[in-house]
Amino acid sequence: MITKFSVSNFKGFNESFVFDLQKTNGYEFNTESIKNGVVNHAIIYGRNGVGKSNLGLAMFDIVRHLTDKQREEEQYQNYLNGFNDLSTANFQYEFLIDSNIINYNYQKNDVGVIVSEKFSINGKVLAKIDRKIGNQADINFKGTETLNKELTNENLSLLNYIKNNAQLENNKEKEILYNFFNFIDKMLFFKSLDSNMYLGLEIGNKDVFEDIIEKDNINDLERFLNTAGIECELIAIDQLPGKTIAFHFNYGQIIPFSLIASTGTISLVIFYFWLQRLKEKSTVSFVFIDEFDAFYHHELSRLIVEELKKTGAQFVLTTHNTSIISNDLLRPDCYFLMNKNSIKSLAKSTPKELREAHNIEKMYKAGSFHV
Repeated sequence: MITKFSVSNFKGFNESFVFDLQKTNGYEFNTESIKNGVVNHAIIYGRNGVGKSNLGLAMFDIVRHLTDKQREEEQYQNYLNGFNDLSTANFQYEFLIDSNIINYNYQKNDVGVIVSEKFSINGKVLAKIDRKIGNQADINFKGTETLNKELTNENLSLLNYIKNNAQLENNKEKEILYNFFNFIDKMLFFKSLDSNMYLGLEIGNKDVFEDIIEKDNINDLERFLNTAGIECELIAIDQLPGKTIAFHFNYGQIIPFSLIASTGTISLVIFYFWLQRLKEKSTVSFVFIDEFDAFYHHELSRLIVEELKKTGAQFVLTTHNTSIISNDLLRPDCYFLMNKNSIKSLAKSTPKELREAHNIEKMYKAGSFHV
């Protein structure tokens, strides 16, 4: 799990911006939204332009240099903050993996250029390099004694270098390192405002409809859409260069899905496409969905959150939809209020003791919470 993240001098984040998922309250309802004392299900609110999308991009910067998964380089243009005169963006992650605390900090001056890197397990520093001082790495994993520690390639991650070149001793530290890499490999960021843009988890762009057909999920998609209030019957049809999904109407009329489906319905199909990955056991470790319900009715937004809760994956959603701020769905320490400088849960944004019976949406609209 990601337990804490901070970033500075990246895009809209000038000073250190800290997203702490460990500051929970002892509520005795919706306990499944907290895991090992960490927020497992989070929803972020904030005005337009405060940086909700950039927070997701910042958290997924790690995918760029530790994996070969989907990267979408254009999302990382204008990398450094325009108001900051420092030469590097700073990223600090804290993870809880198999009851171990992993800290991973690094600095970059561009999306592919790593200036410094530091990795520790339970407070023990096992790898670090600071190219502002020199190219000599300090590596303390057992099995790296004869490994060349001079790293001149500033595009190469020290951790990747160790993982791919060292014969590490089979011990607990090696196991934790590999579990850490496994977690990063399974992180997923996506949004469906314009297209099926995503970061992490997979490689390349797949046709959503062809993927659903290949996985024999047309009937399940039909069920999902009907549950969401979109009454339809779906079939697969040939359409060069492959197959696609179509609506099947009475009297045999068939119309390709993309020709008549609304923006909201297409967005819902994209969500379904990723939901199938989330439902596959151990496929996704952490998911960040930006503007997850931009085209949805409020009842559908609630359904989506309920579907995500069933997967068990740690997730963070951004939205402007206040109708789902409810203790029936999550709890006050799982809803976060964000501005340009900070982010806090609703539970930490008021001196008032919040209870299950409180109407926290009404309180939110009345301005009871302050970051």
